[in-house]
Amino acid sequence: MSKTQTYLLELPPLKTMLGGITPRAFFRDYWQKQPLLVKNALPGVEKLISPQRLRAFANHEDGESRLVQRRRGRWSLDFGPFSADDLAALPNKDWALLVQGVNLLAPEADRLLNHFNFVPYARLDDLMISLAPAGGGVGPHFDPYDVFLIQGLGRRRWEISTQKDRRLIPNAPLRILADFQAEQVWEVEPGDMLYLPPHCAHNGVALSECMTLSVGFRSPSDQEMTVQFLNHLIDTVDAPDYYNDPHLTPTRHPGQIPDAMLENIAQRIAKALKNSDRELKSSIAGYLSEPKPNIFFNPPERKPSLIAFMQKAARQGIRLHPGSRLLWHKKVLFFNGEQIYPTPAEYPTLVALADQRSLAGDAIPGTAMPRLHDWFCAGWLDYQP
Repeated sequence: MSKTQTYLLELPPLKTMLGGITPRAFFRDYWQKQPLLVKNALPGVEKLISPQRLRAFANHEDGESRLVQRRRGRWSLDFGPFSADDLAALPNKDWALLVQGVNLLAPEADRLLNHFNFVPYARLDDLMISLAPAGGGVGPHFDPYDVFLIQGLGRRRWEISTQKDRRLIPNAPLRILADFQAEQVWEVEPGDMLYLPPHCAHNGVALSECMTLSVGFRSPSDQEMTVQFLNHLIDTVDAPDYYNDPHLTPTRHPGQIPDAMLENIAQRIAKALKNSDRELKSSIAGYLSEPKPNIFFNPPERKPSLIAFMQKAARQGIRLHPGSRLLWHKKVLFFNGEQIYPTPAEYPTLVALADQRSLAGDAIPGTAMPRLHDWFCAGWLDYQP
C-alpha cells in the first residue's frame, strides 16, 4: 500500500465495538462511572494510518502536533510542525508524538470518528493519534473529559487508577501526577479499545513501536459557558430604560449606598433578563456548534452556479467538511456558530445532514438545494468523493 492510498476500515456493529453491550447499557453502567476494556473492538484499525503518514501529518500546516520527551527523569514538551529531519533525529526511546485533529486530515479517520455517533455530536471533539517507541508515553495523568483509547499499531500497557490524589509535579510542562498509584494494569493489542471516564488517572507505556488513537469529547468548563452567555447578552439584551428613583428621600450619610437603590437596580436587571432562559439556550447551542479555533474553511476557487451545484450534488451526494459542526435543537439549526431558522420544506433534509453528516444525491430535495449551495460556497460542505 502506498502512502497516498487510504485504508477503508470495515467498521463492526456498534454492539460488537462495545464488547457485546448495547449503547444504553454502556451509558448506564460505564459512561462517566468506570473504565471499560473491550478486546478486539475494532479489528484492522492498525492499518488505518501508518507511522510514516502520521509523521507527515506532524509537518502539515493544518496539523496540531506535540512532542513529549523524558530525559534524565525530566519531561519536555515541544510544539510542531516537525520536519522529517526533526523526527529522524529523535532517540530510540522515551518520546511520544501526538497529532490532534487527524479526522480533519484523513477521510478514513473522519469516518472512524463518526462511528461514535451514539454520543451527541455536540460532545464529540476530535481524533488524536500518538506514536511512540518502546518505553514511550506522556506520563501518568488524568483528563477532565471522556476518552476512548483504541490501540493501533503495536502493544501498550495501561495502568489505571481511580485515586483522588491529583497533585501534579511542580513546574513540569505537562500535567503529570506527582504520586500515581496504579490499581489495574491492562496490556492492549491492535484493535483493543479502552474507555476511561473523566478524571480517571492513567499511564500508557509503549511495549513496542506503538500507535494509539484517542477519541476525545468536548467538556467545556462552567466558566467558559458562562462567559459565552454573558458575551452573547452584550449583543442581544434589550434594556432601553434608565435608572430612576422618584421616591428618593434625604440622606444623612451620602457615602452610603441606599438599600432601596440596590434593590431597584437588581429588579431592573432581572426585568431586562426575564427572557434570558431562551437566550441562554441559544447562546450555548451556538457555542457548541463553533468549530475549533484552528479550523479554517476554504471556499471553492470557482463557485458553481446553483444549477451546476444541484446537478453534481444529485449525482455524487454531499458531506459536511470534517471541521464543520452542524447541530439542531427543536426547529432551529446551529451551524459553525451561526443560528439558522430553516423553512419547513428544508428542515427534514438539514436535520438528516446534521445526524448523518452526509447525504446521498437522491436524498436531497430541490427545496434544500439553495441553502446547501450557499454552504458549499462558504466551504462548509463538499461533494461526496
